[in-house]
Amino acid sequence: MDMDGVLVHEEHMVAGADSFLSALRNNGIPFMVFTNNSIYTPRDLRARLARSGLDVPEEAIWTSALATAQFLENQRPNGSAYVVGESGLTTALHNIGYVLTDRDPDYVILGETRTYSFEAITKAIRLVEGGARFIATNPDEKGPSREGTLPATGAVAALIERVTGRAPYYVGKPNPLMMRSALRHLGVHSENTLMIGDRMDTDVRSGLESGLQTILVLSGISDESTAELFPYRPTKVINSVADLVDHVLDPFTA
Repeated sequence: MDMDGVLVHEEHMVAGADSFLSALRNNGIPFMVFTNNSIYTPRDLRARLARSGLDVPEEAIWTSALATAQFLENQRPNGSAYVVGESGLTTALHNIGYVLTDRDPDYVILGETRTYSFEAITKAIRLVEGGARFIATNPDEKGPSREGTLPATGAVAALIERVTGRAPYYVGKPNPLMMRSALRHLGVHSENTLMIGDRMDTDVRSGLESGLQTILVLSGISDESTAELFPYRPTKVINSVADLVDHVLDPFTA
């Protein structure tokens, strides 16, 4: 399941999310919480979720930063990168032995941050123009908050692409890489797994392309008309995960 818009809104729990997670545990159903937000480490996110009243262990949290680090470790071990992002991304890269530098890096890696620097973006543009490979943690152009829409990684990536003419490779949802790694971690098969999310373009699409059934919740980005705007559909649309509390064993009869 996605995190923002499904379990929480910023620092506030979506009503019923705690009961939903309890129902999963009580019925022995394993789960993984996804986020395309690369700002925080799993430890940070566990603490953030705990403050909102949700108990999610670190090992059940998978971020686009971790997926990006895993991808780069397989592609170019012990490489170097210039990073525009926060500790969730830099920690994940340090943990795989990457050197963070602005001197002839192998990659420019763009992640989520609430304090995008014009200077940092300009440096990223010049490094990409100089031959660095362009990676972005996720394609989300916007994210939800209690105050309204927030610009996200995809919006800044579009700026860099427009200037350089070089499109980034997006590692996070809807790239099936993220979903497949979660399935392996859980030890489950796509036929017996479903994806719950609040976005058609990332959550539902990534589930669909990975062979999962999907549920779109209306507690985040999407509203009742959102699904009709896309050429594909979720398996089911519900108001929030609270609707599934009594149906974790039969979610499509909720």
